[in-house]
Amino acid sequence: MHESEKKCIGIDVGGTSVKIGLFETDGTLLFKWEVPTRKEEGGRYILEDVAASIREVLTEKEIHLSDILGAGMGIPGPVLPDGYVEVCVNLGWRDVNPQKELSAMLDNIPVKSGNDANVAALGEMWRGGGMGFTDIVMVTLGTGVGGGIIIDEKIIAGKHGLGGEIGHIHIRDEEWEHCNCGGVGCVEQIASATGIAREARRRMAGEETPSVLRQYGDDVTAKDVLDAAKAGDELALSVVETVGRYLGMALAGIAMTVDPEMFVIGGGVSKAGQFLIDIIDKYYQHYSPISQNKGIIGLAKLGNDAGIYGAARLVLG
Repeated sequence: MHESEKKCIGIDVGGTSVKIGLFETDGTLLFKWEVPTRKEEGGRYILEDVAASIREVLTEKEIHLSDILGAGMGIPGPVLPDGYVEVCVNLGWRDVNPQKELSAMLDNIPVKSGNDANVAALGEMWRGGGMGFTDIVMVTLGTGVGGGIIIDEKIIAGKHGLGGEIGHIHIRDEEWEHCNCGGVGCVEQIASATGIAREARRRMAGEETPSVLRQYGDDVTAKDVLDAAKAGDELALSVVETVGRYLGMALAGIAMTVDPEMFVIGGGVSKAGQFLIDIIDKYYQHYSPISQNKGIIGLAKLGNDAGIYGAARLVLG
């Protein structure tokens, strides 16, 4: 098979399932599927399951392993340049090199790996919200806050894998609770779905402002808050303004450090769409008055598939 006709595989290893996609080298997704993540016994079956599933699907599609240029893999934790993973809490992995192991299980085809948030950022640059740009910073607002930095179409992971840990930049001095990372006042504590809901609970407890959110009590979700804010609810709006202010501040600091062409906002919270982007942008402009000529803020487009796209793109160098 001619080089240009070869296919590549993208693998996104998550805590509950592993997403796998078969791609053309131009980024066309041919087929995608999932296998459950078996975390027992320190996650030792995860890669075996992935390899077996890939072989099965390729056989079914009458594609030979030798027609595969390589496989890329996004992993939920820090990954060193040689693929070594010291610890991956969500999978139970310790002291492993999953890219070496998977390559050996797949007739030694090349396998490359990276942190899942960085890999998703690469996917958005290649075929998503950042398409057409070479320098983007992605911020994923989900249960936590992830990030990825792409400069000249390459992931910037840093010497210790901390590049793009945007969720753990300290931003809020008056915070008193600790973040999962051990820090206090992280971006994740205010801008994640969990953080937005917590902020709303605090406001409801601390002030008398009438609000439609009060009907949800302690079960209030980030989606409830964003929907109510869009409908003009005063308390919900003030929560979203707070979220936008801290995010805008963080993005302004990042703009002064890496100066990307675009900030791509993804994750569940980004479903609030342009409404949320406009609020973040207002504060981003406020905190970076030095120049009007700077990275724009927009929405991610690949949703849950960003990881498989980016993983496939890893293989192409």
